Amino acid sequence: MSINAYPELPVKELTKVFKLLSEPSRLRILCSMGLDCAPVSAIIAKTGLSQTNVSFHLRALREAGIVKGERRGSYVFYCLYDYRLLDILSELEEWRDASDKEYQKQIA
Repeated sequence: MSINAYPELPVKELTKVFKLLSEPSRLRILCSMGLDCAPVSAIIAKTGLSQTNVSFHLRALREAGIVKGERRGSYVFYCLYDYRLLDILSELEEWRDASDKEYQKQIA
């Protein structure tokens, strides 16, 4: 399939998303959240990242419109705006595994 198969592909916008998600800590945070909303303390516990690190990455994810913060009492719970992102990440992992297996067959 050539790149021309998608002439209207929003390359600039997708590049921003891939750049944002290329940071391993951000992926760990997103995967740790799953389908649930979680306070920073729960994200810290699940990822093992520092509070400063988690807060920094949550801010970047929030500003990009990937997560949203919901105030609940004295806590802010973070949730994905669109849970399909988890499906996309899962599909990407499956694609990577399949591609790697095919590559290993070719070089063997």
